[in-house]
Amino acid sequence: MKTRDILIGAGIGFLAGYALKEYTGGEQISPEKALKTVKDNIQDHIPVNGSWIHMTAENYKKDDLEYKVYRGGISSTQEGETTQMDFIVDAKTGTILELTS
Repeated sequence: MKTRDILIGAGIGFLAGYALKEYTGGEQISPEKALKTVKDNIQDHIPVNGSWIHMTAENYKKDDLEYKVYRGGISSTQEGETTQMDFIVDAKTGTILELTS
């Protein structure tokens, strides 16, 4: 097999992969990055001393809109009392869609 044929095949594969990525709506952020985004946004208001996140994105519907989301939670201790809060974060943008205690 010639080098030229290998390069053409690799180029076609790359273009097909790129087209598929664009067609399916792009990439999701990693769960770790989503968790860091949530903690960074919350820490200005609530001291965070523990956190967790599901590693698999799931479908979620809110206000007739569908999202791919990560679910997770944080714990915070204020005035000696520990509070658990659950969150839902958009897997594509990192936007907090819901935060409940």
